[in-house]
Amino acid sequence: MRNTFGTLFTLTTFGESHGAAVGGVVDGMPAGIEIDLDFIQQELNRRRPGQSAITTARQEKDRVELLSGVFEGRSTGTPIGFIVRNEDQHSQDYENLRTLFRPSHADYTYHTKYGIRDHRGGGRSSARITISRVVGGALAKLALRQLGIGITAYTSQVGDIALDRDYHRYDLSLTEQNAVRCPDPDKAREMEQLIAEVKADGDTIGGVITCVISGCPPGLGEPEFGKLHAQLGAAMLSINAAKGFEYGEGFAGVAQRGSQQNDVFCNEGLRTNHSGGIQGGISNGQDICFRVLFKPVATLLREQPTVDLEGNPTTFTARGRHDPCVLPRAVPIVEAMAAMTILDNWLYAKTVKL
Repeated sequence: MRNTFGTLFTLTTFGESHGAAVGGVVDGMPAGIEIDLDFIQQELNRRRPGQSAITTARQEKDRVELLSGVFEGRSTGTPIGFIVRNEDQHSQDYENLRTLFRPSHADYTYHTKYGIRDHRGGGRSSARITISRVVGGALAKLALRQLGIGITAYTSQVGDIALDRDYHRYDLSLTEQNAVRCPDPDKAREMEQLIAEVKADGDTIGGVITCVISGCPPGLGEPEFGKLHAQLGAAMLSINAAKGFEYGEGFAGVAQRGSQQNDVFCNEGLRTNHSGGIQGGISNGQDICFRVLFKPVATLLREQPTVDLEGNPTTFTARGRHDPCVLPRAVPIVEAMAAMTILDNWLYAKTVKL
C-alpha cells in the first residue's frame, strides 16, 4: 500500500477510522518556518466532524500533537511527526457490515486486494484519514505564506444549485461565514436547505469545490510527465469521493472556439486567464483556478440491496453517523492537497535552478 505523497515535500500517513489514532510524518519542510500551532488546529477544526447540522454527528476534538521536527516554535528541517487521537468511535454501529459489501464503497475492492478489511467505518478507506492531509497541508501553507502564495477553496455547487464559474464575482473572504463554505450568502442558504432535505430523506448529494491559488510564480511544473495540472489533478482525485477534475475553462470550453479561448499577451502580461494559470504544464504567474467534482456520499441511511462475502443476495441498512454531503468538510482538504503540491513543486524548481 502506498502511503506517501510528494517528492521533496512528502507526507506519509497512518491510521484507521476506528483505530487508536490517525497521524503522519512530514519530511522536506524547510527549516526556520514559524510553526503556528493555532493555525494548524484551525485548519483541522474546519475539517472535523460535528461542526454543523449538515455534517456527521460524530464528536471528535481532533487535537493535533506535534511529536518532532519543531524547536522553539520553528521547523528544524527534520521530519515533523504528528498524531490525532480518535476518541468517539462507535464501532458497534458497523457490526452488521462485517460480512457485507456496501454499494459503491471500497469494501469489495479492499477485500479482493488484501484478503482482509477493517469494516469499522471503512478502516483505512475512511475519509477520516484525510486528517493527516490537512495537517500536512497546514504546514505547507505556513511555508507558502512566506512566499506570498495563497490558497482559497470554496463550495461552488451542491446538486443543481451552482455559482457562476468566474470566482472574481464573489468575495471569497465570506467563504467561512456559513456552514456550506460558499461565498454567496443567498446560494449558501439554498445549498444548506437542500442538504438538510436530502439528509432528512436518508439520502446524500454531491457537488463541486472551486480552488484558487494566487501569487504562484511562473515556472512550476514540468513540460512532459510532471505537468503541474496533472499533479494537481492526481492530488485532488486521491481525495475520498472525488470523481472529476478540471482547470481553466475545463469542460465548458468545448463549446467555444480557439479565438475565444486563447490568452493574448499584452504589455502588462496576459489579458485573460482561460488557461487557468497553467500553460504547457507550467505555471504562468496568473491565478491557478481548478474545480473538483465530488459524488454523493455512498452511505445511505435507508435499506439497500447487496451481497455477503459468499455472494448471497441480501439487504442492509447503514447505521452510524455520516455526512449527507462531503462538500463543506472537503474544502480544507482540497486546499491542503493544493498547498502540498505547490510547495513540492516550488522546492523542486529551486533545486533544479541551483
